[in-house]
Amino acid sequence: MEEKVVTSLLLFLFFFLAFHYTAANDGERLVEMIKLKRSQNSLGYRTWDDSKVEYDYIYNSVYVGFQDGLREADKIVELPGQPQGVEFNQFAGYVTVDPKAGRALFYYFAEAANDPSEKPLVLWLNGGPGCSSLGGGAMLELGPFFVNSDNKTLYSNLYAWNKAANMLFLESPAGVGFSYSNTTSDYNASGDKRTTEDSYTFLINWLERFPEYKDRDFFITGESYAGHYIPELANAIVANNNADKTIIKLRGVAIGNAYFDDTTNTKATYEYLWTHAMISSTVHDAIKANCSFDGTYTESCLESMRLADQDVGNIDFYNIYAPVCHDPSKASNSQNSMMVGDPCSDRYVFAYLNLPAVQRALHANTTGLNYPWIDCSDVLHKTWKDAPTTMLPAIKKLIASGIRTWLYSGDIDSIVPVTSTQYSLDILGLPVEKSWRPWYTDNAEVGGYVVEYKGLVFATVRGAGHMVPRYQPQRALTLFSSFLQGKLHP
Repeated sequence: MEEKVVTSLLLFLFFFLAFHYTAANDGERLVEMIKLKRSQNSLGYRTWDDSKVEYDYIYNSVYVGFQDGLREADKIVELPGQPQGVEFNQFAGYVTVDPKAGRALFYYFAEAANDPSEKPLVLWLNGGPGCSSLGGGAMLELGPFFVNSDNKTLYSNLYAWNKAANMLFLESPAGVGFSYSNTTSDYNASGDKRTTEDSYTFLINWLERFPEYKDRDFFITGESYAGHYIPELANAIVANNNADKTIIKLRGVAIGNAYFDDTTNTKATYEYLWTHAMISSTVHDAIKANCSFDGTYTESCLESMRLADQDVGNIDFYNIYAPVCHDPSKASNSQNSMMVGDPCSDRYVFAYLNLPAVQRALHANTTGLNYPWIDCSDVLHKTWKDAPTTMLPAIKKLIASGIRTWLYSGDIDSIVPVTSTQYSLDILGLPVEKSWRPWYTDNAEVGGYVVEYKGLVFATVRGAGHMVPRYQPQRALTLFSSFLQGKLHP
């Protein structure tokens, strides 16, 4: 009887928190970090210079832990509220990346729904920095299940990416989601370099735990601040492969609405807002007059941007045409939660991942501290120690290595708008091999537009916001399957 009372109280607490949930998503977290650094004029500026790629990606030593028996221990018997008839394997658990510090990263892995031994391995990374690939990518965008509005049952995603690949979702760095460190100072040392090192160490150890995937073609995908994570991790893999370290069969990367550079992104954002009738011509003219977009921000420039932000009002910057969530408690039934882009769905995920039964099924939150799961860390983006001021040299380095490189953009995102990626492509100056054209989904609708450069493919996704699979799931799956095949058909 006492256990039932405790469980009921916990359920009430989690549902209450879900209805009053205020944690930022990865796009909002990115905006917060940019504004913080901009106000301090600490973003810096770096012109195009290949010699200034930030990091040495070759690691002389990588921790490899004992993995025997851990694969079996990580297998998920069944997620609470899971729909009937699920036949693919699921795994979740921790991989230690630094035993001395007690730092461990949490993962969720959904094998392909059909013929997993014949399909590639794909890593998905959300951005932030400091946001969860489990709560974001897996449970809001492209994973096999979404959470119903009752906060405790799941329904199948008809356009899950594990229809095309074996999908691995990583919560990185430590301090994100269920990932943790026993050394508190680790959270204050987070940055791009640490994230790259730990993600690489995670992969080496995960492949030891799942050795059947060592020889499998491997791809990395993600969005937003993963525009930093993915090129850095991919270059680390290439560098260590070339140095005869552990070989990971990286074949390609695909990054959605990628944040590469604040100066071009900020200019592109306000141009996007103006051309979509969201700010006045007066404010737009003031931004053009007062902002040089060279990495420093005068007070008159900052004030002009503040006026622009006020002009826009309360909208979903992720998707400028989407409704916002007002009261998730009034969601009428589970069928309504199946609406594409349900504005309250992140609240359902928050409540679900904080259920004790769910955490037990995921083998999560095992440290005994039992901190609540949140989508984005409240600390990491404020203490982020290092980030290249531009990722374009890393992208160029990746292209030169021969790794398949795709960029894609939802065209109704104002956080990292399509114009920002187009500015980056202008800077890269790659020769066009196949000119701009529409691409189509199976129902013969235009899915978006694509242009193929030498070494890089850029595609838009029509009607998609910052989290492309959340708003246009069918088009996103078509694009993803085409990326794995190396060709986006007309």
